Amino acid sequence: MDGKERKNIMSGKRVSIVLKEDQSTGRLTEGVVRDILTKSSNHPHGIKVRLMGGEVGRVKEVF
Repeated sequence: MDGKERKNIMSGKRVSIVLKEDQSTGRLTEGVVRDILTKSSNHPHGIKVRLMGGEVGRVKEVF
């Protein structure tokens, strides 16, 4: 599923995100969503979330 729409993402879902420091390389980090930080219904670069481990990044893939 696409990580650009807020309706596809909810707390507890497993996702892949790109961290701010990994944007240039595109390296993805997997984890479980704790909080959704983007307020709008969609975002062209992906919805910003906080994972259970505390990492913050934009969702690229929803499992």
